[in-house]
Amino acid sequence: MFRILLVCMGNICRSPTACSVMHAQIARRQLADRVEVDSAGTYAGHKGEKADRRAIQLAVARGYPHIEKGRARRVLDKDFEQFDLILAMDRDNLKQLQRTCPPSQQHKLHLFLAYAGELNTDEVPDPYYGNAQGFEVVLGLCEQGSQGVLDRVVATLV
Repeated sequence: MFRILLVCMGNICRSPTACSVMHAQIARRQLADRVEVDSAGTYAGHKGEKADRRAIQLAVARGYPHIEKGRARRVLDKDFEQFDLILAMDRDNLKQLQRTCPPSQQHKLHLFLAYAGELNTDEVPDPYYGNAQGFEVVLGLCEQGSQGVLDRVVATLV
């Protein structure tokens, strides 16, 4: 089983959105027996909370209901061992992960969009303090990024 962890700051906007999108794409591609995905944050301030209501509304409306099941959690030390790939939504969170990740596991850390392939950006912007349009942008990037990440992961599983 190949395990992917998606990481943003609070685990209430970007990473649960990406996780929900990727969960749906894994199901569509019939990869559930080969690939697992989860999300976490570098900050524990939202621990136990559902995703942001704006992220939930948009994800559910677009066919990604898995977002309703998740609860925010912080990245744990054991995550660096248990996950095969740890993808941060932006450079700040990647730096946080790099500071806490053991040297032997650093090779697992990447930016979500940079790992996904050719896109116009390598960061997913934080929509938390913005309006609904920001959540639309995030969801679109998560759709494109998830597809690219899964293409790359599946190629390594063959």
